[in-house]
Amino acid sequence: MVEWTDFERTTISSIFASLDYNDVGPKALCRCLIVYPWTQRYFASFGNLYNPEAIKTNPNVVAHGVKVLHGLDRAVKNMDNIKATYAELSVKHSEQLHVDPDNFRLLADCLTIVIAAKMGSAFTCDVQAALQKFVAVVKCLWEEFNGTLLPEVLSVSTVALYYSHVNKCMNKKLKKKCAYFRFY
Repeated sequence: MVEWTDFERTTISSIFASLDYNDVGPKALCRCLIVYPWTQRYFASFGNLYNPEAIKTNPNVVAHGVKVLHGLDRAVKNMDNIKATYAELSVKHSEQLHVDPDNFRLLADCLTIVIAAKMGSAFTCDVQAALQKFVAVVKCLWEEFNGTLLPEVLSVSTVALYYSHVNKCMNKKLKKKCAYFRFY
């Protein structure tokens, strides 16, 4: 179970209520596919992804970006039981599609950038902390099906510790070790 403060609940709900899913979702996914081109391997059936312009105008990318945000919206509406909300989808991405769970972190980072750009000065440190906690919880659930355990109680400090560890591993090019990181 994840503990959410009233501020976090209100902030996450208001962020998603104000988003234009048809704009933000595609922009976040496009950014991910362009900045991290190795993530394109999961979208071979989408057709032309050969350059940034092709990615930005690809209707399959646009549709999937919208679908991703609607998927996150399910978590917003079920913040007290995100694990059950995503159980089937997590298994699909892990066992059927074999998606590297780190790609969800990359997409979450791109989504954060797009949301920050949309919100401007309203995207304060506290708002970012709430959003980062939310996306970290969702990401942990994807990882759970790849060997990473979701902690019973996830606080902002736990999320910060987790990302600090991942960043150290990435900086030292020990990505393989990060795949086996566990919360205790």
